Amino acid sequence: MSTFDPKKVSPANDSSRTVPLEFQRNIGIVAHIDAGKTTTTERILFYSGKIHKIGEVHEGAATTDWMEQERERGITITSAAISTEWMTKRGPYEAIPHRINIIDTPGHVDFTAEVERSLKVLDGAVAVFCAVAGVQPQSETVWRQMNKYMVPRICFINKMDRTGADFFSAVDDIRNKLGGNAHPIYIPIGAEENFKGLIDLIRMQAHFYNDDDTTGTSYTEEDIPEEYLEQAKEYRESLLEDIAAFDDALAEKYLEGEEITEEEFMAGIRKATLSHHFIGVIPGTAFKNKGIQKLLNAVVNYLPSPLDIPAQKGHSVDDESVLVEVGPDDSGKIAGLAFKLFTDPYVGKLLFFRVYRGILEKGSTLYNPRTGRSERVSRLMVMHADRREDITRAYSGDIVAIIGAKDVRTGDTLTEKGVDLILEPPTFPEPVISMSVEPASKADQEKLSIALQRLAEEDPTFMVSSDEETGQTIIAGMGELHLDIIRDRLLREFKVEATVGRPQIAYRETITHPADGLGKFVRQSGGRGQYGHAEIKIEPLDTGKGYEFSNEIVGGVIPKEYIKPTEEGIKEAMRNGTVAGYPVVDFKVRLTFGSFHEVDSSEMAFKMAGIFAFRDAMAKAKPVLLEPIMKVEVETPDEFQGDIVGDVNRRRGVIQGIETKNNLTKIMAHVPLEQMFGYSTDVRSLSKGRASYSMEPSHFEPVPNNMLEDIVKTSSRAPART
Repeated sequence: MSTFDPKKVSPANDSSRTVPLEFQRNIGIVAHIDAGKTTTTERILFYSGKIHKIGEVHEGAATTDWMEQERERGITITSAAISTEWMTKRGPYEAIPHRINIIDTPGHVDFTAEVERSLKVLDGAVAVFCAVAGVQPQSETVWRQMNKYMVPRICFINKMDRTGADFFSAVDDIRNKLGGNAHPIYIPIGAEENFKGLIDLIRMQAHFYNDDDTTGTSYTEEDIPEEYLEQAKEYRESLLEDIAAFDDALAEKYLEGEEITEEEFMAGIRKATLSHHFIGVIPGTAFKNKGIQKLLNAVVNYLPSPLDIPAQKGHSVDDESVLVEVGPDDSGKIAGLAFKLFTDPYVGKLLFFRVYRGILEKGSTLYNPRTGRSERVSRLMVMHADRREDITRAYSGDIVAIIGAKDVRTGDTLTEKGVDLILEPPTFPEPVISMSVEPASKADQEKLSIALQRLAEEDPTFMVSSDEETGQTIIAGMGELHLDIIRDRLLREFKVEATVGRPQIAYRETITHPADGLGKFVRQSGGRGQYGHAEIKIEPLDTGKGYEFSNEIVGGVIPKEYIKPTEEGIKEAMRNGTVAGYPVVDFKVRLTFGSFHEVDSSEMAFKMAGIFAFRDAMAKAKPVLLEPIMKVEVETPDEFQGDIVGDVNRRRGVIQGIETKNNLTKIMAHVPLEQMFGYSTDVRSLSKGRASYSMEPSHFEPVPNNMLEDIVKTSSRAPART
C-alpha cells in the first residue's frame, strides 16, 4: 500500500513506491586521501540511525571500509554503497523522511576508477576538504571528474579541530585553485581546540555544541556572539547577493531591500546549487562529531533528486548519430547502466546497477545491446556496505545490486527487450605502470588466469595481457599501490600464490611532423590472391587529443566496405610504435587514396594495407618516446624543505611551486614516474618520518635523448629491426 499521495508528487512515481523520487538523494562522498571521507560517512550513518556505534577508520572498524585490505591500511579501496534515511527539522522538506543512497569513494589516485564510475551514476556529491591542507592534488582530480559529469555539489570543510585549521582559507582555495563559486552557508565559531559550533547564515542563529556530549547529538541555539556578528552579517550579505543572481524574483526583492524569508533563501540556494555554478560550504569536524547534522540537512535541502538532473544521454543501437534521452519514469520501459562489477565469495558476481527508467523486478530479464543477449535477474538487492538486503523490485532512480547476470561489463546498458538505446558509459584513464606476474607453482597457473580475468572484469583500469616474446603475463594498473592490492587480493580471495616482476613504465610514442604513408598488400599464388592498397597522411595533434581518423576517399577508389578494415589495421599498428614498441598517441590519420581489385581484394588485405601504411608513415614522422610525468605534492616541516627539494631535483623533477603555512612547507613538482618507485621510503627517511606526499598522473613528455637508448634496449616491446 502506498505511503504517499500520488496526486501531490510527480506523475513519474508509481503509486506502489514507499519513497517518491522527490525525496530520494543519490550522493557520493569524494575527496583527497585522508581528508576524512569515510569518517564523515560513518557519522552520517550514526546520526541517521543506520548504525548505533561509531566505527573509526584508524581502528579498522568503519562500516564502509569492509575489505580486509582497507581495514589494515586505513584507506578506502573500493567504493561502498549504503542507504540511510534523514528528516530535516526545518526548510521546505521539514519532517519528510528522505532516502539517501551514499557511495563512499576512495581518495587514493590509484583507485580513481572507483570515483569515475560512481560519479557517472550519482546525482549529487559532498566534496570533503581538510581545513588545514585545503585543496590537495586529488581534490583537483575529483573536482574535474565532478565537472565532467556535471554533478551538483556541496563542500564540507572537515578537521576544524586540528591545529592550523582555517575555514576561510579553505574556501578561498576552492575558489582560486578549483574555480568553484564557493560560499559559506554556515561559518565556524572558533577553530582548532576552540571550535565550539556554527553560525547559520540563513537564520542568523548560533549553534553551540555541548562539550559534555561527545557524540555531538546535543547543541543549543543562541544569539550570535557579539564578536562574530559583523562577520556573520558580511558573509550573509555576500551569500544573498550571489544567489539572487540565480532567481529573478529573489533578485527583485533583494534589490528593493525587502525582507527575504527563510524559505525563499533556502529555495534560492537550492536553485543556485542545481545550476552547477554555486557551491555551499559547511565547516565541521567529523572525528569530533560536529557539523554532520547540518551537512545532512544541506544534502536534503540543496542537492538534487533524480527528477532534478538532466535526462541521461545515449544513442541508438544501430546509429550513433541518433541521440536518445532517458529520464526517471516508473511507467517507462526499463533502462539503466551497469557501473560496477564485484566478485563476492558467497554469492558470486555482483552487478551494481543504476535504474534510470522503469521498474525492475526480481526474476525479470534484461537485454544487453552490446552482446545482443538477455540477462536474468535472479536476485535483486540493496547494498549496505558488505551487507545486503533482498528486495523484490527497484524503481527509477534506485541504485541496486543484481545477481544472475553473466556477460556484463562496466559501462554496459541494460534495457527491456526492444528498447533502442545505448547510454553513455563512464570513461577511464589508461594504466601508467605494469609488471609481470607468474604463479608460484604449475598448479596455480589456471587459478591465476581465472582470478586475473575476474579482477580485470571488476576494474576497468586494471589490464591483463601476454608478452608474445617471453610468454609472461603482464598486469597493468594506476600505480604501485593498485598492483600491490591486486596481488594481495589474488592471495586472500582467490588463494593464488604469485610472484611479480619489477614495475615497468607505460611509455607512449607520438609523432612530431606530418608524413605520408603507403601500404600495399599483394599476394598471388594459384587461384584467388590478395590485394589491398591504401595511402594515408598522418599529422600530430595537441597533447591529450588521442587519435582521430578521417576518411577522405573520393570516387570509390577504395570501396566503402574496405574503409573500416583499413582503419582497424591502422589501430592495430598504432599499438606498437616504431621507437620502442609502445602505443602511439595524439595523431590524426587521413585516408586519402588507394586502389582495389574486383576479385582479389578482401577485408584482410585492406587491414594489412592499413598496418603497412601506418608503419611507413610513422617511420617518416620523426617519432619520439613519451614518459608519464607525475604531479607530486610533498608536505614537510620547514626544516626538511632543502633536503626534499634537492631530492626532487635529483629525480629529474621540476619544482612548480612552494607554499608555507603553519610551519609546514608544501612542495609541488612534476617528476617522471620512472624516478618515483620507492619514493615513500625515501621521503620518510629524508624527513625522519614527518613528511607525507601524494602523487597523480599529470601528462606525458618526451624522454631525454641520453635515456632513450637504455629504454629501447631494455624494452621487451621494442620492434625487431630490419
